[in-house]
Amino acid sequence: MTMISNGLECNIAHVCCQRNRSNDKHGKYLPFSLYNGFMKISDIGEIKLIEHLLEIARKSGVEFTTEELLIGPGDDASVWRGKDGLTISTTDTLVESTHFTKNTISWHDLGWKAMAVNLSDIAAMGGIPLYALITLGLLPNTPLKDIECLYTGLSEICHTYGVAIAGGDIVASPTTFITISLTGKTYKTPLVRSKAHIGDLIAVTGPLGASSAGLRLLEGGQTQTIGSSYEDLYRAHQKPVPELKNGQILLKHGVQAAMDISDGLAHDLSTLMKSSMCSAKVDVSKIPIHHLVSSHFQSNALQLALSGGEDYRLLYTASESVMQNVLSKIPTATVIGEVVNGPMGQVSLIDKEGNSIKVKYTSWEHFKKRGVNSEYS
Repeated sequence: MTMISNGLECNIAHVCCQRNRSNDKHGKYLPFSLYNGFMKISDIGEIKLIEHLLEIARKSGVEFTTEELLIGPGDDASVWRGKDGLTISTTDTLVESTHFTKNTISWHDLGWKAMAVNLSDIAAMGGIPLYALITLGLLPNTPLKDIECLYTGLSEICHTYGVAIAGGDIVASPTTFITISLTGKTYKTPLVRSKAHIGDLIAVTGPLGASSAGLRLLEGGQTQTIGSSYEDLYRAHQKPVPELKNGQILLKHGVQAAMDISDGLAHDLSTLMKSSMCSAKVDVSKIPIHHLVSSHFQSNALQLALSGGEDYRLLYTASESVMQNVLSKIPTATVIGEVVNGPMGQVSLIDKEGNSIKVKYTSWEHFKKRGVNSEYS
């Protein structure tokens, strides 16, 4: 007998618990995968894997929110109640050959970027960063000067945004990786993904597509001298600027729903709508595309803005009155669409005449052998 779960076929013979004598000292049955025993994590991908692991924890009695833990898994960061306000916590890992290569980023900029992606999560909650724990996995033959450059980049961004390095770990590893855990604070209810409402306007805080355009140039070996027209695109990818100030403006002026754009506008907007149980309608003519992306990648500019990823702008929704107030505080922000009633997580694209259009793109998901091919219409 078979069953269908999240579109995947499972064999009931493998659903039952199995005894693991080496790990189960009390002779209890340990829960194993609801998926069949031959399935690999590449068959389900990052999102379903996270959902599956959380379900295992849930069935074991683990709680994801308590009186003190206000926001658990599923948002840009977790939030719990402290003595002096709310504590925000996030973590991110950059792994060589998965997130970066030494051909596309320097050690100095890698240190900056590793911290920047964590700071962007704090920004997406409207928080103020405080303390970082930094773990490095290093090949034993790594030149010391390279790690000095990496830590210089880390130190520079920490100094820029007032982050104290509270500790961490260093381990020998067959692959270079950097893991950062960052905590911050807020005195107000933080921005979350689950509070978009039907009728809200949708906006982004700045132009999109520059990071992925820069990566394409770097991967293609198109290096130019400093000061060239490509330099801003390189910088967008290698040294992103977290929008902490903008996140705090959003929170101060009444925005409730937001997230940072790390996996591409279309993907992240779908995530935001799914969390809020709504749909979105986006006018592609209003999407702010970086001017260098438009000039150097004319035929692919919209695709890069929709799905390129790693722009680290803030994506948010708000009522018309709140939106107008915010737009006056963030001049680079642009309204691109509206939250509508419809299938949870659906993103519909229209042109400036209001006609429905289709755009194919490839988005990133861990453990998938290739990017996820999608089409929004």
